[in-house]
Amino acid sequence: MRRTNEFAVGLAVLLALALVVAGALWLSETDVNQKQVNAQARFRTVGGLGVGAPVTLRGVRVGRVEAIRLVADEWVETELSIDKNVELPAKPAVISASASLFGEWSATIVPYDEPPSDPNLRAALAESDRAGGAAWPGATLPDIGQLTAQASRIAGDVGVVTQRISQAFDSTALKNLQKSVQDLAAISGRLVTFANAQTTRIDRVSRNVTTTSDAFAGVARTFQGAVARLDTATKDDQLKDILNNGRASSADLRQAAADLRSVMTAARENQVSLIRVIQQADTLMSRIQSGNGTLGMLATDSTLYRETTATVIQFRQLLTDIQANPKKYLKISVF
Repeated sequence: MRRTNEFAVGLAVLLALALVVAGALWLSETDVNQKQVNAQARFRTVGGLGVGAPVTLRGVRVGRVEAIRLVADEWVETELSIDKNVELPAKPAVISASASLFGEWSATIVPYDEPPSDPNLRAALAESDRAGGAAWPGATLPDIGQLTAQASRIAGDVGVVTQRISQAFDSTALKNLQKSVQDLAAISGRLVTFANAQTTRIDRVSRNVTTTSDAFAGVARTFQGAVARLDTATKDDQLKDILNNGRASSADLRQAAADLRSVMTAARENQVSLIRVIQQADTLMSRIQSGNGTLGMLATDSTLYRETTATVIQFRQLLTDIQANPKKYLKISVF
């Protein structure tokens, strides 16, 4: 009976010891059967990441942070324990980031060949990878506190800029700006009125040019009828060529009138440039009217007009004489 009690006491002590050992192993999360593998990741800074923080892959927890220590060249190395049956990327990288708004951090495993779009993270991963060694490259995202502080600084800068703008654009400055805009609108209205007036004048000139071209066409037809009589007396086609050239010239004049209408359309679209051209033309006409330059001397001297009139009279007399005495100017010999 006494031995039975001793056996029971010994068994109870052994069970209690086994429970204590099992509880200690469970609390320390010791991997007894080696179901996990260890890996190292290299960071410049780990932010709020601490020992015991979860390690995730595609949003699923696959391990924990076992240790964090400083190494050479101011690097921070973290030791990770990861489930053995987890399929890791060909070349893993680790991103340390805040997991919630309550200060919890986690280490996320990502493929190094498919880094995040953030250029700062890419640069940090590349720098860690260039350090070499067996440790995985790592980078850290800023936490909410840093982002809030940065946003606060930006808001402060925006407030300063807004205050300076409000000081620069007071009521007096706004009134001056409004007056300047009104003056500019008045000047623009005057320029448009002037351009419309000049456009009407140029339209009238275009119509006069068209009428003149029609008159030239009538003269060409009259000249063609007069020369046709000479053409019947000869077999030479030179006179027909001359008439054809005259007809082509008339067509060119009509085309020139049409081109001038196109120019007027373009002039309406470029009123400002047209006003400047008209002002320069007015200056030139004033100089011609005053007799300055070669054109001014020709315009004020009547000698050229008298000589031109005399030449036209002689040309008409020559045509009349040719019609009256064609044999005087044309000699036809059959043999």
